[in-house]
Amino acid sequence: MRSSMELSVGSDDSLSQLYRCFLTGASPNRTTVEAAELIFTGVCGRVPVEDKQGCHDDSVERSCFRPLISLSLVERIACSLTSQSFSPALTSYSEEVLRRLFEDMDLMSQLVRQFQSEDQIISHLAAKSVSMCVFYILQSSGTISPAWRQTCVQAFHSSLPGAELDACLWSLTEVSKKLLKGAQPEIFGKLLAAFDWSQSNLCSKFLPEDRGSYGLTCNRHWGTTFCLLLDLLEVLTASTLICGSAVNLRSQRLTHIHSSALLEIISGSSEYFVRKRAVLLLKRAVLQKAGEDWASGEVLLSGLRHEHFSSDMNRVAHSVLTAMAADWLEMVHVESASFFGGIRPIRSDEDQKPDCVMLRGVSLLILKSTELHIQSAAGWCSAVEVYGYLKSLWSFLRRFSVQLREVTHHCCWVSLLFADQDDDMMEAAKASLSIFLYYRGRCGSDGSAELQAACVSGNNPHCIFLLLLQNVSFDHSILLDFLISTETCFLEYFVRYLKCLTADWQSFAAECRRISESDGHLSLQQSSSAPCGGDVFELSSKWGSPTPCLVQYSSSDESDPEGMEVSQDELGISIHEKSRFGALDVKQKMSGPRGRTHNESSHSLKRGAGGSSSQTSQGEHTGPVQPPLSGQSACDRAVLCLSQLREVVSRLQAKTLFPYNPSSLLRLLAQVENCSKKNES
Repeated sequence: MRSSMELSVGSDDSLSQLYRCFLTGASPNRTTVEAAELIFTGVCGRVPVEDKQGCHDDSVERSCFRPLISLSLVERIACSLTSQSFSPALTSYSEEVLRRLFEDMDLMSQLVRQFQSEDQIISHLAAKSVSMCVFYILQSSGTISPAWRQTCVQAFHSSLPGAELDACLWSLTEVSKKLLKGAQPEIFGKLLAAFDWSQSNLCSKFLPEDRGSYGLTCNRHWGTTFCLLLDLLEVLTASTLICGSAVNLRSQRLTHIHSSALLEIISGSSEYFVRKRAVLLLKRAVLQKAGEDWASGEVLLSGLRHEHFSSDMNRVAHSVLTAMAADWLEMVHVESASFFGGIRPIRSDEDQKPDCVMLRGVSLLILKSTELHIQSAAGWCSAVEVYGYLKSLWSFLRRFSVQLREVTHHCCWVSLLFADQDDDMMEAAKASLSIFLYYRGRCGSDGSAELQAACVSGNNPHCIFLLLLQNVSFDHSILLDFLISTETCFLEYFVRYLKCLTADWQSFAAECRRISESDGHLSLQQSSSAPCGGDVFELSSKWGSPTPCLVQYSSSDESDPEGMEVSQDELGISIHEKSRFGALDVKQKMSGPRGRTHNESSHSLKRGAGGSSSQTSQGEHTGPVQPPLSGQSACDRAVLCLSQLREVVSRLQAKTLFPYNPSSLLRLLAQVENCSKKNES
C-alpha cells in the first residue's frame, strides 16, 4: 500500500508534477518564476491542525502534505546542485529557481519560521532543508544566510529547550559536519566565527560551573535538547583534530572547558541516556576520537594541533581525577544492558547484564585521564595515588557486574570488559602500560612486590599481554592484522610493551610460570553469562578469555625507523604521506597464485556496525588454532608466536610488501627470542 506522501506526490497537481520532475531529473514544463511561486506557496500554505485532523476531501488531504513536499523539494534541489548530479540544463534551471526563492522571495525567512512548528515532522524537514540550502550557499558564494544565522543566535541566546532550539542545534551541527567532511577549514572557520560567542553563551547556561545550577533540567524538552547540544560539542571537538591550527576559536574547546560540568551531569542527571551520551563525549575527547562515527580517518588525522590542545587535554584529565578524589564514581549509576526492544526484564541479580558501553566509557575516561596526567609536565603524583584511581575503578566495575565480582585475578578485567571492542581494548592496554611504567619509576620496591601490586590493581602488563595472546589463540597472523590496521593503537602499544618485556624478561618468565602452573587455565568456552551479555566470552574459572573481533581496515601506519617512541598522532600523519600499499593491497599481494595466504597473510574477524562479533567462514582462518595453555608453557607459546610474527614480517619486508619500515620492530622481536634463549641456557 502506498503511503500518504506517495499518494500526494502521485496526485495530478502542479506541485506534485514539479516534485516528480526534480526527482527523476526531467526538465519541468514551467518557467522558473512559476516553479519558485509553487514552492514558496507550498512552504507557507499550511493547514491548521484542527482542519488537518478532519481531512477527508482529497484536495484538503493533499494540501496537508504540500508543506512536506515543498520542504523536501527545496532540500532535493540544493542537494543535487551541491553534488552536481543534475544535467546541465536542469542545473541552470535549478540555480535560477533557488536564486528567485532566496533573493527575490526571501524563502529562508519562511523556512526558519518553521523551526518553531509544533509538528515535529515539519520542524525537522525545515531543519534539513535549511541545512542543505545553507551548505549550498556557503559553497557557491561563501556567504552565511543572515536569516538562518539570526534565528540560531537568538535561539542560543534564549536557551529555552524546545522545537526551535532543537532545530537550530541540529541544523548548525549538520552544516558543520558537511564542511568538515569536505575538509574545508576556511569556510568552516568563517561559519564557526559567526557562532563562536553564542555557542559559548549557550554552553554556559546548559553547563554552569556552579554545582546544582541546572535550572533548565526541569523542562520536559531538556533531555532531547541537551543531547543535541552534546552532538554539536562533539563536532566542535572533532574540528580541532580536522582543522588543527587552521581554526582556533573558543567554541572548539567547549567540551574541555566544561568538562567538570559534564562530569556533574554524568553523576547527577535524571535521564540515563543523557548521562551515557556525556560519557561517550568525554571518552572520545580524551582518546582524540571525536567524530569517529562520521568523519573518515584521513580527515581526523589531517591537521596539526592548535596552541591550547595540550592544556585542554590536561584540563579534562585534571577534572576527571579531581572528581575521582571526591568519590565521583560512587554517584555514577549504570543500568542494565539494553537490546533492540528496550530494557530486558530483570529476574534476579544473577541475570543482570550491565550496560558495558557505559562501563567501557567510564573505564577509558579514567585510564586515559590518569595516563595524560602522569605524562604532563605538572602531573607529578605519588604511585599510591595513581594506583588508588585504578582500585576505585575496579570497585566501581564490581559494583555493577556479578561476573567481575567473581574474578580473582584482576588483570582479566580488560579482556572481559573490552572483549568485542578491540580498538578500546588496545587503548585500555596502552594506558594501563603507561600507568604501570610510571608506578615502576616511582616505586622503590623490588620486581616481585611491584608486579604483585600491579596484579591487585589489575594492571600487570605481562598478564594483560598474555591474555591478549590467548584471546587470539597465539595466532601470529592476527597480530599481523593488528600491525597493519589503523583502527587500533596496537602498533604503539606493542612497541612499548616489547621494550618493557626485553628490559624485564625475568618478571615476564615468572608470570608465565605462574599461569602455566595455575589450575585456572585460560579457556575459550563461550558462555551466555558473560559480563556484557551473550555476545562475548567469559571466564570459565579464575581467568578470562574473550576473543577480540578485529576490525576491517583500509590503510596502514608507519613506524619510526629509529627509536619507535612515536605518538599515535605522528603515526597517523605518516599514514598518508609514506605508506605505499593499503592493508587490503598487502593482503591481496600476499595471497599470490600459490595460495601463500595460510602462512603469510592476516585475517580479520569482521564486526558489524553495532560492535557485535560474527563468525569467520570455514577455511578463512589463516593461522593454526592453538589449544588452551595446558600442556605447554605460556612462555614457550608466547615466544613462538612472536617468532612466527617476526619471520612473516621479515619475508614481507624483503618482498617490499609491508606498508611501513618495520626495522625497529623486527629488532625488538629478535631481542625477545634472544632473551628466551638466554633464559633457557
